[in-house]
Amino acid sequence: MTEKKTAELFKALCDENRIKILKLLQTGEKCACHLNENINVTQPTMSHHMKVLCDSGIVVGRKEGKWMHYSISPEGAQNALQLLTELTSVRTDADGEHC
Repeated sequence: MTEKKTAELFKALCDENRIKILKLLQTGEKCACHLNENINVTQPTMSHHMKVLCDSGIVVGRKEGKWMHYSISPEGAQNALQLLTELTSVRTDADGEHC
């Protein structure tokens, strides 16, 4: 994964409201109207948060009539977990780069 995509992923997790949204989605798919009722932000702000979450791959959306329904992407969540594990693993195969 490129550094840019990595930054997009972690950007999605670096906002209090996006964390609240993810917690709401832990119990299953939710309509955008339900999310909006539970997060105290304007509709345009909610749309921005959902775009960031969807762009990161952690959340997926599907349109049903005039409403959007969102859920956590199992693949996106697994990718995020794998990336965090890779980034925080100590590598012992370094070239002996020391100061």
